[in-house]
Amino acid sequence: MTGFILHQGATVICMHAGQAQPTTANPRVKVGGQPIVTQGSQHAIAACSLSGSGSTPPCTTAQFVTAATRVRAGGQPVLLQDSQAVCTPTGTGLQIPVCQMRVRGQ
Repeated sequence: MTGFILHQGATVICMHAGQAQPTTANPRVKVGGQPIVTQGSQHAIAACSLSGSGSTPPCTTAQFVTAATRVRAGGQPVLLQDSQAVCTPTGTGLQIPVCQMRVRGQ
């Protein structure tokens, strides 16, 4: 897996257009002036469009299940733009449409 490194200011959304934000970032490593995000960080999701739409509960959190294999920060693999995540409780994924475009990881 090779891709651009995910930073705190990246746009991350659930499959239902809810905004996902990392609960923690690595303040010691920055790209574009913003801290990077590692696999150990959970993402909180707000404004999932499933809110109040029948029996399916909205996405609330997400955890990345894939990350860089060769790049780590603070002992944790860094997240890449093509990393995969699973949302709770829906089991769907996250999309990363906007990310910094200067630093790549593998």
